[in-house]
Amino acid sequence: MQTPSQVSKRPGKQQTATRDPERSRRSILKAATDEFVAHGFSGASVNEIAARAAINKRMLYHYFGNKEELFLAVLESTYAQIRTGERTLELDHLQPMQAIERLVRFSYDHFFEHPDFLTLLNIENMYQARHLKKSAKIQQMHSPLVAQIQDVLKRGQVDGVLRADVDPVELYITIASLCFFHMSNRHTLSVIFNQELASPDALDRRREHVVAVITCFLRA
Repeated sequence: MQTPSQVSKRPGKQQTATRDPERSRRSILKAATDEFVAHGFSGASVNEIAARAAINKRMLYHYFGNKEELFLAVLESTYAQIRTGERTLELDHLQPMQAIERLVRFSYDHFFEHPDFLTLLNIENMYQARHLKKSAKIQQMHSPLVAQIQDVLKRGQVDGVLRADVDPVELYITIASLCFFHMSNRHTLSVIFNQELASPDALDRRREHVVAVITCFLRA
């Protein structure tokens, strides 16, 4: 017959997790994302996150410190996803206007395919970016995007196809705004205007509308 101490040493999910730190971190981040999206920051439960990730709470704190640091890690992870996607666009290999069109379409589709990102941004804005202000990564993470857009704008200005008075940060905020608002409000807008603005056809039309708005604004 096994003693209690022998039973406790039997391999299990939690002990397996400790032998694969990166897998444990990914599991915790996924569970935390689901919990924060479902309940917000204040309503999210660390106990529930640990249960979702099949890991004990002590190990969760070992990896992420506390609830605030875990929420920041979730934010950084979701931002990293879109920034990583943008780096695959190879904007420097395209004609300036084509590069802008690709960036707009990617942004629109990313918001549609990652609704959790929209929810998390809304949550963090309710806290006036309290958690994001503590990030040591966020500025560096966004710098390549600004540089990419700046390069596209300069090439377009040299070629005479893009206007010369556009700030890259202002341009990206405009692109993100046009994509974000429709995605985050498409259900309420559908009721208000009595149109199905969440259908595939409506989403396609809106994407091309945003592309047209941005390119018309930029055209020299």
